[in-house]
Amino acid sequence: MKTVLSVVGARPNFIKIAPLARAFKKYRKEVKHLLCHTGQHFDQRMSEIFFDELQMPRPDFNLGVGGGSHAEQTARIMLELEKVLLAERPDLVIVPGDVNSTLAAALVASKMGIPIAHVEAGLRSFDKSMPEEINRIVTDVVSDFLFVTEHSGMHNLRDEGMDDNKIFFVGNTMIDTLESHYEAIESCDITGRLKLDKGRYVVSTFHRPSNVDDRESLTSLMETLGRVAKERRLVFPVHPRTRKNIREFGLEDKMPSGLLLTEPMGYIEFLSLMRYAELVITDSGGIQEETTYMGVQCITVRRNTERPVTIDVGTNHLVGVSMEKVEKAAMDILGGTTKPGRIPELWDGKAAKRIAAIIMDHKE
Repeated sequence: MKTVLSVVGARPNFIKIAPLARAFKKYRKEVKHLLCHTGQHFDQRMSEIFFDELQMPRPDFNLGVGGGSHAEQTARIMLELEKVLLAERPDLVIVPGDVNSTLAAALVASKMGIPIAHVEAGLRSFDKSMPEEINRIVTDVVSDFLFVTEHSGMHNLRDEGMDDNKIFFVGNTMIDTLESHYEAIESCDITGRLKLDKGRYVVSTFHRPSNVDDRESLTSLMETLGRVAKERRLVFPVHPRTRKNIREFGLEDKMPSGLLLTEPMGYIEFLSLMRYAELVITDSGGIQEETTYMGVQCITVRRNTERPVTIDVGTNHLVGVSMEKVEKAAMDILGGTTKPGRIPELWDGKAAKRIAAIIMDHKE
């Protein structure tokens, strides 16, 4: 029997691996699928709730790593994961996305001679100041299976000289999860509980250090969101680090009346909140994909994106980090200047099934 170990560490990882855990059940007589939670996200609302909502099995291993600098976190994950790999000797390690857990697991497995599958391979922002970009590049270099979500990933991997036999265009497992929960997302009453008019409010999320760790940047951001909130009610589920900075920078007492700050939400609630929004303003990678799939207008407050299909095909507007441009784009969209968008190729809810089939068909 083949042993496959999936390593998750942060909120987006759970969303990407959940459908794979289900897909491997078809092969339960041939494969033992194990789950390792590194504990990179240790806030209960940011991780534990996902195992319940996404109907994932409880992790077989929990490394309990927690926070720290990039170096500290990556090193602790490597040290603890090595013990698991030595004990289990899996035939394959699956790593999703681009967080520190992804890089750490790929490095440890590679040095131990264990094959690696990277889910969401080939995405590139071409901005090496982003830690995620380094994680993506290094993980792809050492991986044996490169599972790609969009055509740009295929082009990037080929340009970097990757072997074509390693590259598989399979679609997006994050969309698999969204699709499988769509009925629950549509029936969730988060808009009723927050007293929001469907299609007439804005959602915002921010967590990147460049936007929330600098006093001047965060102040400017909150002021901009405040002006948008004068046009539409604006809901802002606040990442723990962003909440801490809002408090430390003395911004709590300056919130305009139309701006509603909430605690981080569970998966179903947050997707439902986005599903019925008129506009989402964010610096998240995954939200660009989810809004594209749901046909919701999205403003991405970054200089670049590793997910260009959301701009070329979807509903994403990449506007940079100038708050004047963010505000103008928001007002234009609220005034009716929108992108029609369509669902990208192979974002059909079946990516995990394709991945599992490729892994199980592979002969040593």
